Amino acid sequence: MSDHVHTRSHPPGSPAHVHLPDGVAALVDGEALAVAHVDALLRVVPPRDPVTRADASARAERQRRRWATQVVVADELARRACAEHGLKPPEEVRPAHVLAVAEEDVAGLGSIVAAVLAHSPAARVLLAALESEQDVPESAVRNYYDRNPDRFLTPDALRRGVDPFGGTDTSDHLPYEGVRESVAHELRRSAGRRAFFSWLDRARAGVVYAAGHEHPGDPSHPDHEHRH
Repeated sequence: MSDHVHTRSHPPGSPAHVHLPDGVAALVDGEALAVAHVDALLRVVPPRDPVTRADASARAERQRRRWATQVVVADELARRACAEHGLKPPEEVRPAHVLAVAEEDVAGLGSIVAAVLAHSPAARVLLAALESEQDVPESAVRNYYDRNPDRFLTPDALRRGVDPFGGTDTSDHLPYEGVRESVAHELRRSAGRRAFFSWLDRARAGVVYAAGHEHPGDPSHPDHEHRH
């Protein structure tokens, strides 16, 4: 991380782009984040959607660079948040050891956040801390149990194919006391993920990106798209 960098913006009324020095992908609190970090991630993360047309391939690669920038920026923001809260992440995962992202996590978190959690030990530590802070009231746990009877059928009831929403009796469902802790854990985990999303949205609001490193869904560039 280098010293603060002065930026030069276009005059009022012209496109809101910021010119950053060569080799700088973004400014985080005024400090330069090197393009080299983005390049290191790109070298070990294969393209998601292979394309054959030259124009489509170039567009996909530009978007992949923007995606990687978001992952690297989020890692830096998570490092800072951990430092501020006295949390100590494990040693940084080298790009060659970037973890795989499970499909169910991509679906549940969105590809950028899932990749951040796979790539960044600091982000995982921060998420765990946010989860531990969540207070799940007993009423919320009980309400979840009552509203989702299909999730708490006994093995015998499942074998018999009973309708969880009608025609069952108490013996067809796992007792509340036996599943309460797992339900509370799931609700706490979901609340922690929501808190992580909120933190990330706030934390990256002030980040300044170099041209070609904007968010993939930023409508200010022609390649923008929003998908998960």
